[in-house]
Amino acid sequence: MDEKMSIIPWNVITPFLEDTFVSIGVPRADAEICVDVLLEADRRGIESHGCNRFKPIYYDRILAGIQQPKTELEIIQKTPTTAIVDGHDGMGQVVGKRSMELAIEMAKKYGMGCVAAKNSCHFGIAGYYATMATKAGCVGFVGTNARPSVAPTFGVENMLGTNPFTIGLPTDEEFDFLLDGATSLTQRGKVEYYERLGMPTPAGAVIDHEGNTLTDSSEILRRLSDGSAALTPIGGAGEEMGGYKGYAFSSAVEILSAAFTASNYMRMLTGYKDGKKVPFHLGHYFIAIDTNAFEGEESFRRTAGNICRDLRGSQKAKGCERIYTPGEKEWLAWQACKDTGVLVDESVKAELLAVRREQGLDKHVFPFE
Repeated sequence: MDEKMSIIPWNVITPFLEDTFVSIGVPRADAEICVDVLLEADRRGIESHGCNRFKPIYYDRILAGIQQPKTELEIIQKTPTTAIVDGHDGMGQVVGKRSMELAIEMAKKYGMGCVAAKNSCHFGIAGYYATMATKAGCVGFVGTNARPSVAPTFGVENMLGTNPFTIGLPTDEEFDFLLDGATSLTQRGKVEYYERLGMPTPAGAVIDHEGNTLTDSSEILRRLSDGSAALTPIGGAGEEMGGYKGYAFSSAVEILSAAFTASNYMRMLTGYKDGKKVPFHLGHYFIAIDTNAFEGEESFRRTAGNICRDLRGSQKAKGCERIYTPGEKEWLAWQACKDTGVLVDESVKAELLAVRREQGLDKHVFPFE
């Protein structure tokens, strides 16, 4: 391990983050939800959405007044299998968890449920909510739009969000099938992670308005903010490697996230109006389909597991030790860190210490001090 990196045990980082959320106005029960979603990213090895985003995304936005610490979730329309909820700019994690709980509840009663949310905020990893569905024996579909940072095929302007296309499928293995990834080659959180480590962003993931690739992570973050650079969709710029497919997936998620609730999309989601910071008003959707409405949960899990095992057992490419199925690497990441904690770099350590000082939470002591 790099000497500049430190491990913070789960039983140290968890209460600290919870107490910090509470100190800035988040109710205790909601703070526990927010921290669970946040650290689930770290548990799955998704550093771009873990505790390193605590301060810049949630803490700072609450203090700036563009995100509400108390989540007043309102159901504004409901049928037996669908609902529209308004998050009123509250905590996206709370909106997400309650929305998927409602979708699962409807699915268990009527076979499927779909909940669309409006006026929400960044909700962490979409896979968290899809996993809620798989644990309940349901297929889970989750999507969200985000501030514009991705260019359409043959374009250079950041128009679409990184818009994850997320699917969870229950299996009979120790981990469920989970596809949880941005519809762009990389995402802003990953570029932030590269910058923290002083690393370049891989070539082809970001372009400027001339179509030139950018790799300087600090420059990319600046230019994404001023609109002079854009992320490329899965497949990259142009059509040669199928970039139009990533563009189409991203567009579909954008449409579903906004059209279900007739709410904001693309340029409306910049977080700025007349030069001032404003709430993002994001949209999400959560779909749960009960496998017991078909051949039954046990049968579904067995078939899904068999398919995954057959894929992993197929012939491997030369020099490759194994084949993975979606969700497996995240499960392996958890096996590797469940008895240790979250790995943080120097910049995250500095942020945690600054937050502790600002909120007077000196009772919390970190092992790197």
